[in-house]
Amino acid sequence: MQISSRFTIAVHVLICIETFKEEHKITSDFLASSVNANPVIIRKLLQQLKKAGIVAVIRGSGGADICKSLDAITLFDVYEAVECVEDGKLFHFHENPNPLCPVGRNIHSILDARLEQIQMALEKEMKSVTIQDIVNDSQKMIAEEKV
Repeated sequence: MQISSRFTIAVHVLICIETFKEEHKITSDFLASSVNANPVIIRKLLQQLKKAGIVAVIRGSGGADICKSLDAITLFDVYEAVECVEDGKLFHFHENPNPLCPVGRNIHSILDARLEQIQMALEKEMKSVTIQDIVNDSQKMIAEEKV
C-alpha cells in the first residue's frame, strides 16, 4: 500500500505558497525548485488544487495563492483533491485469487471489512489535521534552524 507522492508534493506546495507569498511570486517553476520536481508536475497539481477550490492560479507568470483559510483546509481535502487513490479505495486487491484455494476463495470476505475500517480511520485522522497545523510545524522548524 502506498499513497501517491502527489499528496505529499501538494502539501509541500501549500506550505511553500504560504511561507514565501510575501517575498516571491509563487510560480510553478519556483515551487518545482523547492520540491525538486518538474514544473509540469507542479502545474498539474495546482490545477487539481484549483479545481478543489484550495488555490487560485493566474495563468502565465501570475502565480498561485491559497484561497481558503489554512485552518479550513485539511489533509483529507488535499488527499481528495489530488486523487491519491484509485476509485476511492486505498487498498487494492490482486486480481483473480484462486477460487479452488480455501484462502483465495475467501480472501475478500476475510479482509474487505477490515481494510475499509482502516481506510476510514486514516481518513478521519486526516480530517483532523489542517494545513495551518502543518504550516505551524514548518515555521517552528525553520525558526529553530535560524538559531
